[in-house]
Amino acid sequence: HQQHNQERHQDSSLQQTCQIPQTATLFEKFFAPNSVILVMSSLQSPCAATGAYSYQSGFGNTFATEALPNALPSKGNNPQVNKYNLITEQISGTAFTVERSRNLRSWLYRIRPSTSNFSEYVPVVNGNNFCKEDIQFEIDPNPLRWKPMKNDKTSSNGSTFTFLDGIKTVATSKSRNVSIYMYTFGSNMNKCSMLNSDGDFLIVPQLGTLTVQTEMGMIQVDVGEIVVIPRGILFRVTSTDLPGILCSGYMLEVQGHFHLPELGPIGSNGLANARDFLYPVSYYEDLQEQEVIYNKFGGKLFMREIDCSPFNVVAWHGNYSPFKYDLDKFNCINSVNFDHPDPSIYTVLTCSSSNPGTALADFVIFPPRWMCAENTFRPPWYHRNCMTEFMGLISGSYDAKTSFVPGGASLHSIMTPHGPDHLTFKKATSEDTTKAKKFEGGLAFMFETCELLLVNREFLQCEHRDYDYVKCWHGDMGNNFHAEGTKSEKPDAKRQKL
Repeated sequence: HQQHNQERHQDSSLQQTCQIPQTATLFEKFFAPNSVILVMSSLQSPCAATGAYSYQSGFGNTFATEALPNALPSKGNNPQVNKYNLITEQISGTAFTVERSRNLRSWLYRIRPSTSNFSEYVPVVNGNNFCKEDIQFEIDPNPLRWKPMKNDKTSSNGSTFTFLDGIKTVATSKSRNVSIYMYTFGSNMNKCSMLNSDGDFLIVPQLGTLTVQTEMGMIQVDVGEIVVIPRGILFRVTSTDLPGILCSGYMLEVQGHFHLPELGPIGSNGLANARDFLYPVSYYEDLQEQEVIYNKFGGKLFMREIDCSPFNVVAWHGNYSPFKYDLDKFNCINSVNFDHPDPSIYTVLTCSSSNPGTALADFVIFPPRWMCAENTFRPPWYHRNCMTEFMGLISGSYDAKTSFVPGGASLHSIMTPHGPDHLTFKKATSEDTTKAKKFEGGLAFMFETCELLLVNREFLQCEHRDYDYVKCWHGDMGNNFHAEGTKSEKPDAKRQKL
């Protein structure tokens, strides 16, 4: 925390206003009179410590955390006067009357309310790369693939664009219920923050560690981890890897909320375990300085100025908060006798649609894993799907395509045929499947949605589009048919030409 403040504020007088949290032992918190069970914001607190920050664990849990002793009320949510004269504010992620099992809300105890000296939002002229009003979208049923957006260890020296500046829209649904973005940035957000009033963001870093400052606390997101920023929560993205590289990655936006998939006959354990999702502990700034808040609202970008840091929440409790997850902790379930299972078995998070059993969006990964199915074509099979599939490669290689590179992406729309390239096909149809094999060459992921996606024309015409993508299926795959007991005959010239 001290390092973060020193990087952001060179003025020692400002550093002193950035409060470093107090500590408390388990004994003190459990047996102190009139206390509540809570997690103090401290590297020594009884919570998960990873990297530079501490976290609370458990997907969807109701948390209680404070950066100053007894900042949380011991009774009720909205006392007449709070400790330290803090202001009570609730943020609701669902309607008040949603059933308790799905109800999302948190109570914040902050130095100044979000309404403090409210200045009007004004439209950002020409929006932003992902909020431009003149983006032209097209329907394209072809298999599409893109190379990395000039991000392969490219220097960021001299770059002035931030995370917000570097977001580009790849595709969106007609209803705008689902949108997919890619980002690159070479400069940290300074004295500005953003929120999404339209939906949740799921961010997948591909190059560069992210430091995400939120109203609820600090989150460090390494490559191989993801972070979810729920609707309406303010955040700022920086990176300690700058300058030196261009940070890059992928983003999924849904107008809904993510939850863990049901396990069905798998049982009570497996896939992404709830205990491995980490939530921030309270961290606050008491700074009087001009800042800008950017708001994605109705697909457009607005901005307003404030005269203090918006990250002034001293304590909070509830279940509506940003969180992160380490993909290396995903517990793969796979076939142990024959056949390649459906890719839904690799779902980390899902967002439900109004159609039972159908996801508005799934976040799926293809991590290192053992493959031991006998007499089976082990790579993903050829497929036509009622869902739209967007894939990205975080690191290494993908077991279905030898030409897919980290930082790249592909889009296979509804009922568009796709599958392994012909080199993978030839290798997989001749390998010895009596021996188990561990795939540990890379980490790929998929955003899958039931929506038909409209593609940004810029991405259809950009220089990093892989225009030769479909050639990965060219070769002799279609010339191997031989009806048993008959003489193999080549097709006539006319049919061969066709």
